[in-house]
Amino acid sequence: MQVGGLDKGNIPSLVGALRARLGSEAVLTDREELAPFECDGLSVYRRRPLAVLLPSTVEEVQEILRLCGAHRVPVVARGAGTGLSGGALPLEDGVLLSLARFNRILKIDPLNRSATVQPGVRNLAISDAAAPHGLYYAPDPSSQIACTIGGNVAENSGGVHCLKYGLTVHNLLALKFVTMAGELVEIGSNAPDAQGYDLLALMTGSEGLLGVIVEATVKLLPRPERAQVILAAFGDVRRAAEAVGEVIAAGIIPAGLEMMDSLAIRAAEDFVHAGYPVGAEALLLCELDGTSAEVSEHVMTVRDLMKKSGATEVRTARDEAERRMFWKGRKSAFPAVGRISPDYYCMDGTIPRKNLPEMLDRIAQLSRQYGLRVANVFHAGDGNLHPLILFDANVPGELDKAEAFGRDILELCVEAGGTVTGEHGVGVEKLDSMCSQFEPAELAQFHAIKAAFDPHGLLNPGKGVPTLHRCAEFGAMHVHRGKLPHPELERF
Repeated sequence: MQVGGLDKGNIPSLVGALRARLGSEAVLTDREELAPFECDGLSVYRRRPLAVLLPSTVEEVQEILRLCGAHRVPVVARGAGTGLSGGALPLEDGVLLSLARFNRILKIDPLNRSATVQPGVRNLAISDAAAPHGLYYAPDPSSQIACTIGGNVAENSGGVHCLKYGLTVHNLLALKFVTMAGELVEIGSNAPDAQGYDLLALMTGSEGLLGVIVEATVKLLPRPERAQVILAAFGDVRRAAEAVGEVIAAGIIPAGLEMMDSLAIRAAEDFVHAGYPVGAEALLLCELDGTSAEVSEHVMTVRDLMKKSGATEVRTARDEAERRMFWKGRKSAFPAVGRISPDYYCMDGTIPRKNLPEMLDRIAQLSRQYGLRVANVFHAGDGNLHPLILFDANVPGELDKAEAFGRDILELCVEAGGTVTGEHGVGVEKLDSMCSQFEPAELAQFHAIKAAFDPHGLLNPGKGVPTLHRCAEFGAMHVHRGKLPHPELERF
C-alpha cells in the first residue's frame, strides 16, 4: 500500500535517515510523543503524523525537505500551534516539522528600526527585546504571549492594533524560507521598495503551502508619546456598531477599536476583573495614541461621539495600569468564554464596517435558528468579526450545528462584500467557504502558484485552497450563475 507516495515498507529507512541527520532526540515517533502535536488551536480536528521533527539549523531544515521530497512524503510546518483554522493539522501519511528550536532574536537594529528573528520567536518577545530602544513590534494577536512570528507570517496575523498599524504583511521587511526542493530563498530587504514581483506579500499568508520560513526581518515602531483608552458602554448592540462608523467618519483612526457583546463582557469580567460594566449589552474599547496634544483632542472628540451615539457610560482609563487592564480583558475574552461553555467555535470573517449593525442582527437570528449562544468579540474598526459559537461536543449533533452556523456566518460575510478570513487563515476549516468567495479561474491561479513553488504538492497539502472537485461537491461554486469552469481547470 502507498502512503503519500511512500511505500510503508520504506518508512523505517526514511526515519533512520532523519535520525542519522538530526539525532534521535530530534525525531519523535512514539505515540505518546506525537500526542501534543496532533492539532493546533482548532482542536476538533486531530491527526497523528508519522513523525515530528525538531531541527535546530537551516541546513537541517533543508536536508529534511530534500529527504521527504525524494520519498514523496508530505511535510507540515508548525510554530507554536496557536492557530485557529487547522493550518498546522498534521497528516497521518506525513511528517510534522516543528520550528520550536528556532527561537533566537538574531538582531535588533534601532537605527533601521528593524528586528531579525528566527520563526520560533514569540510575538511579544520582539517588543520586549526592542523596548530598551523605545521601539516595539505593532501586530499583537491575542495569543501574542505564545504565538510565534513564523506562524504570524504564515497566517498574516493582526491583533487589536491592526486598524492603525496594519497586519503582519504591513510590518514585514524580509524573509528567508526553504522550498520543498531544499533551496534557501531570500526575499525583501530593509530598502523601502524592491524590483520584481512582490514575493514577500505572496509568502505572507501562504499558510505553509509555498515554503518553510526560517528567518524574518520585521519593522519596529517608536513607542507613541501617549496612549489613552476610552471605554464606552451601550444598552444596545446596534448602537455600539453604529458608533464605530461615526468614529471613523470623523477622520480619526484609532490605534485600536474593539467591540464585545454582553456575553463576552460578563465572561471577561468574571475571568480578569477588568472593571467592565457587566450590565451593558455592548462595549467599545477605543485606543488613541500619538503626541499628547493630539491624543487630548481626539479623546474629547471620541467621548462626544460615543455619547451622541447613545453610550450609557463613557470612561477614560485613569492611568497606564487601567489602560493595560482594559486590554487584558479584551485579549482574555477567548479563554474567558471557555469557562462558560464546554466548547466554542471561533469564527473569523471580515465585512465592510458600514454593514456591522446588520451583520450583528443576522448573527443573532442565526443564533436563535440554531439554538446556540454566541459571544461576539471582534476588531470593530476594520470589520474583522470573531463570533464565538458556544456548544457541547458531548451532545450528539451540536458540533455539526456549530460548524453549519459558522459556515452561514462566512456566507453572510461574502454576501456583504467581505471575506471568509481576516487573520486566522483558511487551513482546513474554511475550505468550503472559499468556494463561495472565489471563481473557478481564481482558484486555478492559486493552484498554479502552489505548483510553481511545490510541483509535487508536498507542503501542507489539502489546506488553504480547495480543489474544484471539492467545490463542486460542496455545491457553492458559481455554476448556478452560469459561470462554468473551463475544461482545462478540471485537473485541479
